[in-house]
Amino acid sequence: MAEPELKPIDIKKLLKSVLHFDSSDLHLVPGAEPQIRIDKKLKPLNLPILDAQQVEEMAYSLIEDKQKKEFEEHNELDFSFELENVGRFRVNYYRVIDGIACAFRMIPIEIPNLEKFGNNPIFKKLIKKEKGLILVTGPTGSGKSTTLASMLNEINITENKHIITIEDPVEFVHKNQKSLFSQREVGENTESFKAALKYALRQDPDVILVGEMRDKETISAALTAAETGHIVFGTLHTNSAPSTINRIIDVFDAGEQAQVRAQLSSSLISVISQTIMPRLGGGVIATQEVLITNPAIQNLIREDKVHQLYSQMQLNQNETHMVTQTDQLLEFLQQNKISKETAIRSSNRPAELQKIIENL
Repeated sequence: MAEPELKPIDIKKLLKSVLHFDSSDLHLVPGAEPQIRIDKKLKPLNLPILDAQQVEEMAYSLIEDKQKKEFEEHNELDFSFELENVGRFRVNYYRVIDGIACAFRMIPIEIPNLEKFGNNPIFKKLIKKEKGLILVTGPTGSGKSTTLASMLNEINITENKHIITIEDPVEFVHKNQKSLFSQREVGENTESFKAALKYALRQDPDVILVGEMRDKETISAALTAAETGHIVFGTLHTNSAPSTINRIIDVFDAGEQAQVRAQLSSSLISVISQTIMPRLGGGVIATQEVLITNPAIQNLIREDKVHQLYSQMQLNQNETHMVTQTDQLLEFLQQNKISKETAIRSSNRPAELQKIIENL
């Protein structure tokens, strides 16, 4: 007796469920039912378990032959696409032992403004700078892309600038308002971050977004651009402002590090390190640790005293507008926005936070 034919699943209906449940991600993995992420927790969609053939058919229905060939050669594929009346999705296909698996991240079509998610008001002043480097850091899923899109949107509605974005893949799609956008996707519109940055300086930019500063050449080119009359935005996967500085410096050989420290001390405007955590009562909330350079910060970077940055960030915060993650976690605790367990689990200085909480 022939086996019953598998009923095809409409991938677009599944993606609409991401929007319907106000979730951030959809996961398709052979041997499991489709799952979505809500408030940082995975939840099954109460649908039948998927087999490898179903996942493969859904995955291949969304891509072109060129992308299919790339995936079959490398077993990894990053891309983005827009589903009409739903939103944009950042997608990763990857192989597991049973076949193809897919991760979809929801990207709203509407560009958020700086006020929407409670961003620090100082950001509006930072992005008015004519040149320098602004870094937004944090783990995957911490909202880095959303914060950067909000900053670029603020420039777009207030300034006449040429903004070049270099992304892998392009996430938020900006519409020209006062500013002019040139958005480029690595692999589709340019060979690499390094190549795009090299030629960006010949394209008369005022603002450059580097989607990910992942190697020495890209970081070096970004520092040069920030020194030569451009404001450069970039991201790294670091969890604090001091660790971000160390990560950049450590990418370079020992003989180059003194020069890089000098470049960084003169060009860095700010490091914003984000963490997203569950909020009491539902939803999520983000901490934003903010380092803003001043002569004291510049001197510590130049003289290789990065370990003293945290102490400097704690001084005269009403004047400097700097914020540590510990400050924000304590504020959220006092406002009953997060639990003690969430605060300690999310902290990049859990022992310090625990001690402060015990002494309250």
